[in-house]
Amino acid sequence: MVRPVSHDQNFKNLILDYPHEALAFFAADEAGDIDAGVSITPLRQEQLKERLGERFRELDVPLLVEWPDGRREALLFVLEEETNPQRFSIHRLAHYCLDLAELLSTERVVPVVIFLHDYPEIPRQLALGSEWHHYLAFDYLACVLAATPAERYLDSDNLVARLNLPNMQWTPEQKIDIYTGLTDAERQLYESRHPQESTVMTGLAERLRTEGMQQGRQEGRQEGRHEGVEGTLRKQIEMKFGELPAWADEQLAQASDEQLDAWVARILTADSLDALFTEQ
Repeated sequence: MVRPVSHDQNFKNLILDYPHEALAFFAADEAGDIDAGVSITPLRQEQLKERLGERFRELDVPLLVEWPDGRREALLFVLEEETNPQRFSIHRLAHYCLDLAELLSTERVVPVVIFLHDYPEIPRQLALGSEWHHYLAFDYLACVLAATPAERYLDSDNLVARLNLPNMQWTPEQKIDIYTGLTDAERQLYESRHPQESTVMTGLAERLRTEGMQQGRQEGRQEGRHEGVEGTLRKQIEMKFGELPAWADEQLAQASDEQLDAWVARILTADSLDALFTEQ
């Protein structure tokens, strides 16, 4: 049985690198007037860990949003990513939001949960009380990526949305086209703002690579695995270096399984196509 890969750290890095775009996509209902002039500050984890102790949750991302012109009071967004929706606890999230609200002396808190997969029994609201009255009511903004139609964001100018296209709802034949949806300009923007190897790109690429291998095993055909890995590698190359030249396309088409596996590992450090395909 294949264990699911946790994408928590990848999403955390994505949110921290592109906070404006992340809020616009993951928390659209509350992000209507969060423009480029708004200040977004991640809360220091050292401070939170010291003050919250065992209640501190490292992979949650609290973002303090402030309007310098004073047109709105500051808002605290608490973003949580759940790779496995069955592990989500609305009680835990409510506890954490109350802790942060008390710590920062604010009642302006917006909890946001990003679900990688859908699950019909995800709790959406919490109400404590009796049949006569609710004494504590809590809910949150939910972004269920697997239930989000990819077509809605194919032409989006939001980089976070476009990087999450592979996680959205699509038909099998759309998968490769969606994964290559980034334009050259978006690739350059991504690399200029995140010059080290992108953990997000790596995580999503690894997900597709793993799925390609699983597909081959499930179909019982080595051809399925080979095509899955080759297709994913092509998308990784195009995301990193742009359109494939003819000579590189030919190399991929003629590659053995061993060569493909070696190139999948090497693309994380290769700084050119020549370096990628040169035998070491």
